Parts: sequence; structure tokens; C-alpha cells
Amino acid sequence: MHTLPYAGRVQQTESARAQLRDLIVAGAYAPGERLTETEVAQSLAMSRTPVREAFRALVSDGLVRSAGRGVQVVALDVEALRHAYQVRAALEALTAELAARRQAQGRIAPADLAALVDDAEQAGTATLAGEFAAAAGHSRRFHTRLAALAANPVASAALDRLWDQIVVSTRASLDPPGRPAHVNGQHRELLAAIREGRAADAAAVARAHVLDTLGEGSD
Repeated sequence: MHTLPYAGRVQQTESARAQLRDLIVAGAYAPGERLTETEVAQSLAMSRTPVREAFRALVSDGLVRSAGRGVQVVALDVEALRHAYQVRAALEALTAELAARRQAQGRIAPADLAALVDDAEQAGTATLAGEFAAAAGHSRRFHTRLAALAANPVASAALDRLWDQIVVSTRASLDPPGRPAHVNGQHRELLAAIREGRAADAAAVARAHVLDTLGEGSD
């Protein structure tokens, strides 16, 4: 029987993981839905082995849980979602602080800062237009880009996993922000603090922004 070399097996596993992750986050598989190796392997046109390994990776990422011979898409309950937002608030405060410090040191390229501003503007425009799914996508790109500007890959990876879990768990209840002008204003405050290299202010605004989304304010 033909066996792929190790590098080929790793590549297939990563491909399966990436495709499955994108499908789950996009809502193609709903929370609570059970996925089997056979069905997913057929849909991705690959063997069951990389799918099995992808399942294990996604269990570690918190997107699915083991369910017999397959997995089940996970949705965080209210308490777990609150915990996820609290950790996200701490991490986003850290990445905002680091990004502002790097800006003060002249280590962020003007083009990267301009791209961050563009993400925030697109999120604000989509929100005011009532395009809330698009606004959520632009907002995630804004926060992902900001995390990248912090140049801390551990924090960026952790935030990516939290974002995925939060998106999957809140998609069904995607509502317009209660105070869109306030949300857009916080983005502008955060951008100003980063542009001016005010690390402490950037951290405070980023933390408040996430906790406001959760509904806990800045307490």
C-alpha cells in the first residue's frame, strides 16, 4: 500500500485542520453538529488519517469535543463565554500595550498602521450600514492585525483560538451593537493611543472595549 512521506502526511493534516476550522468558524457546521471521519474525509476528498489528526488538533483548539468515532462542534455556555471574554480582554490589553510601545520606538511601518486604520473604518462603516456580519469580520481583522503589530506570536495564537470559540458560540445571536457609535469611538481612541505611543492608555481602552462587548464594562 502506498504511504505518503512524513512531510506529505503533515501537510495533509494541516490542510484538513485549516479547512475544517474555516468551515466551523464560517458556520457550515453548527454548534452541536456531529462530524464523522468518513463524512468529512469524503467532503474534503482526502483519507481518514489526516482528518482524524485534524479532529485531535481541533479538540485542543476548543472548537470540537470527542463524540464516539467522531467529534461534535462546541458552543461555549454563558459562563465559559464570559471566561473567554475576560481572557480575551487581558490579551488584547497586552497586545495593544505592546503595539503602542513598538510604535513609540518607531518599529511599526506607516503602511501597517494605515492598514489598521482602514480595518477600523471598514468595521465602522459596515456597522452603521447595518451589515453586522461584515462588521464582525472587519472587526476581527482589525484586532488580528493589532495583535500582529504587538509582535508576540504566543498572544496572537491564543487570541486566534479565543476568537474562533467566541465566533462559533455567538453567531446565532449576532445582534447589532447596542451602542455602535460607542464601539466605533473606542476603535478611534485605541488607534489614537497606539499612533501616539501611549501604551497604558492603549491597554486600558482595549480592555474596556472587550468587556463592554461582554457587558461588564470596565469593572
